[in-house]
Amino acid sequence: MTGVGLIALGDSFVEGRGDPAATGGYRGWVPRLAGQLGMRPSAVRNGGTHGATTGDVVARQLPAAARAGLYGVVVGVNDLVSAFDPDAFEQNLDTIFGTLCATGATVFTADYPDIPGRLPVPESFRGLLRERFTHANEVLAKVTADHGALLLDLAARPEWDRPEVWTEDGLHPSPLGHRMFAAAAGELISSTTATTVAA
Repeated sequence: MTGVGLIALGDSFVEGRGDPAATGGYRGWVPRLAGQLGMRPSAVRNGGTHGATTGDVVARQLPAAARAGLYGVVVGVNDLVSAFDPDAFEQNLDTIFGTLCATGATVFTADYPDIPGRLPVPESFRGLLRERFTHANEVLAKVTADHGALLLDLAARPEWDRPEVWTEDGLHPSPLGHRMFAAAAGELISSTTATTVAA
């Protein structure tokens, strides 16, 4: 086992936006999950950046990632709400999960709850976004199954539709949402792998 226990890659969901830290910046689900798994803070790396797309993870975050026992990846919303390219989206996810799973580490991600339902957009665009998010969830299910990554199915959990789980912008989890995600991810990891990921 290397000295790095958990590496998180992705967008502002990974960065921790929506869950401000008392000392400035963000806390988020990454250190909460690491604590649940008994990892030292020094064994955790958070590469999440605001605005990151799947292409950004492939181009910048993935090459910079060290070897670790556990990888968490949450990304894609920024692809879906802008100029969405379904083929590039699937190819990028395939590259991300194929690369990480090939290391032999445990890799997990999550699908997308009904984010379009909370955004202040015209109903016609909301419908288009929901089609994209549904397609993206299907792609995530396929790619993670192909590579053996763990998938946390947020779309099937009604608690993720509660307003208090999200900040006012509708995009980022509240502190409660980050705590919920850390708890759910910890349960998923613990229930599906017998290998310790603590470092």
